[in-house]
Amino acid sequence: MPVSFEPVITFLPYQKAWIADKSRFKIGMFTRRGGKTFGSGGEIVDDCINAEIDGHKTRWTILSRSEATAKEAIEDAVKPMTEGFYAAYSTLARKGRPEFSEEDFIVPAHKREVIQNGDTHLIDVEEAKYKAQEVRYPGGSRITAISASPDAARGFGGNMLFDEFAFHADSRRIWGSAFPVAARGGHKIRVISTPNGKGNKFHDLMTTVDNNFSKHHVDIYEAVKQGLDVDIDELRAGMSDEDAWSQEFELKWLDAASSWLDYDLISSCEDVRAGHPALYRGGICYVGVDIAARNDLFVIWVMELVDGQLITREIIAEKRIKFARQDALLADVFRRYRVARCCIDQTGMGEKPVEDAKTAHGEDRVEGVIFTAPAKLDMATGMKERFQDRSMLIPEGDPKLRADLHSIKSVTGPTGVRRLVADTDTDGHADRFWAAALACAGAETEYQPFVYRPVPPGGGKDTQRPLKLTAGFRAQKGIW
Repeated sequence: MPVSFEPVITFLPYQKAWIADKSRFKIGMFTRRGGKTFGSGGEIVDDCINAEIDGHKTRWTILSRSEATAKEAIEDAVKPMTEGFYAAYSTLARKGRPEFSEEDFIVPAHKREVIQNGDTHLIDVEEAKYKAQEVRYPGGSRITAISASPDAARGFGGNMLFDEFAFHADSRRIWGSAFPVAARGGHKIRVISTPNGKGNKFHDLMTTVDNNFSKHHVDIYEAVKQGLDVDIDELRAGMSDEDAWSQEFELKWLDAASSWLDYDLISSCEDVRAGHPALYRGGICYVGVDIAARNDLFVIWVMELVDGQLITREIIAEKRIKFARQDALLADVFRRYRVARCCIDQTGMGEKPVEDAKTAHGEDRVEGVIFTAPAKLDMATGMKERFQDRSMLIPEGDPKLRADLHSIKSVTGPTGVRRLVADTDTDGHADRFWAAALACAGAETEYQPFVYRPVPPGGGKDTQRPLKLTAGFRAQKGIW
């Protein structure tokens, strides 16, 4: 009677599909408790074992969200699989045994470029020590698991697994440090995670179309359908948090609660008609200007009022330009558009640009705005209301614009006072956000035609002369 043997390690179909996918770049969004790290460990160990059999070397680095999860990846996935292979293949064992170790990885003291308040600075970074979990195979192949950080990521090469990448602190800088290192020499890139809002690099990679990543998506329902042994109803009841359940098990993108404008709200106001100066109808326009300081963006945001909607006609954004150039750009906007009101950031270095703009374009059309905390909150609230009722349209498909609009966070201090702060993980330090908010503030000044009775010759005795309608804002004095 033939004897049957159960495999030492059993993978579910979606784990097998992940291991079998030989794409150079691949990304997987898997349900919590779905065994994504275990499945990824299977691919890594299999690659190392094949290298040992074929007599060549391979190198893998696992970047985890913390030292604890790095150790867990080795202890719970890589180590038992490696030992299973060496127990099954005597030819491997005769060449020697793999070594498992925990070692210190030292990042020497160095200088790092950071952006603070729009200015680029070099700061001193002290020496840092990380715990690295290592597996060394007799033939020279190696697996290293380490807590992810931009500095640590630069120190490792070879094939790369970004484990629970949506939860990595500073995911964009980590990606910017690690990807170029891993991409050299044709190495493989693997990214796995459950969702963690929309403001991180994992969301960008998973949702960007045609970025050369093979994509895998397995929610809790699909995982159970393919054999994952969990009780969905029991799990959901135990979670007792529908938002967390939706994100971690149903894999729905939930935006960060602190974001002033979430991505869904931003995308709801994107429109193909916006962002094209050529579509300008000649109507009344409102302009917001965020003044540049060194590395900040100088931004002019132009919106035309069309049938009760503010349609963005043009966004001018330039960096490191002189004040003369800023003045010339604003003068060109006044020349090409019928500007009823222009609001300019007057804070700090904005005093002179506001004064010059009033002289050039009229005090009745230019208003300086001091960015106090209450003023910023008032402007941001007004703009958010326009997004919510879709009375403001913005250009579609611009990732930099989306990131800038999304970068403002609402935080509450210890005294209970709400204030707005900018996430520095954008190219503009929220300059586009504030230019748009300033334009919206300008539009709050209602432009209304008004009726007047001119004083006729003779001191007003001619009461039969008809009423006349003006265009407002002293239009008959040649503003237009």
